[in-house]
Formats: sequence, structure tokens, C-alpha cells
Amino acid sequence: MNTSNSLLLSANQIYRRIIEKVSMLEPVALLAARFYVGWAFFSSGLTKLNNWDSTLFLFEEEYHVPLLPYELAAYLGTAAEIILPLLLMAGLASRFSALGLFFVNIVAVISLEDIAAAAYAQHVLWGTLLLQVVIFSGGRVAFDYIVKRKVDLT
Repeated sequence: MNTSNSLLLSANQIYRRIIEKVSMLEPVALLAARFYVGWAFFSSGLTKLNNWDSTLFLFEEEYHVPLLPYELAAYLGTAAEIILPLLLMAGLASRFSALGLFFVNIVAVISLEDIAAAAYAQHVLWGTLLLQVVIFSGGRVAFDYIVKRKVDLT
């Protein structure tokens, strides 16, 4: 074997070892993504719930949710921001809850007439992390994974 082939083979082996080690972080990364985004939405939902008069005012005057009366939008948005993050953080119906929050996130962005660049960037980050969960599921540190393993064994 010539030297260049030997170097390529060694580089490939090193690369594979690195990828193997980094891949071990996948469950932690998915768990962190679920909790980071889940907590942001859950906190927002609790704020809406604790200041309901302000929430109704904001949905009537500030947020312009398309196609829905403001009161219905307030109830649905608040319920989604409380229920879906809990499911997401538990890893229960991970893809469903992430997809639901992805749409809540989109509605939040399009409902504001004027959104600050930093707030927009935050919504993009949340959307990206939510899509990660939609695509890859909640990972091995999720109830979905436990349920799937039990179902697969039967």
C-alpha cells in the first residue's frame, strides 16, 4: 500500500472515531433542545395565564392572528404554550408537540407587525431546534423512545 492510501485510511479511521464519540452526545443535544425551547414557550404560556386581562388586550390590539377572533386566538395560543411544551420536555409525542410549537412559533412571528431583530433571531433558533425534534424525534432520553422499544419487543 502506498503512503497516500495509508494516510487516507488513517485519516478516515480518525474521522470515524471522532464521529462515533460526537454521536454519543446526540441524546443530550436533543434533550437540551427540547428543554430550551419547551421552557421558553411554557414560561410564555404561564405569563399569559397569570395576566389574562393583559393577554386579551395584547391579542386584541397588538397581535394580529390571522383568521381567528382574538379571544379564541388567546385561549388556543395559551393552551398550546402550556400543554405542548410539557409534552415536548417529557419527550411524549415529541414530534407532534414540536410540530405544534413550530406552528405556534410561526404564528407568533407573523402576528406581530413590528418584531425586533433579536426577537426574530430567537424565533428562528426556536424554529430550527423544533424542526430538529420533528425530524429526529425526541431522542433516547424521551418517553417516546421507551414506548417504542416496548412496542417493538412485543
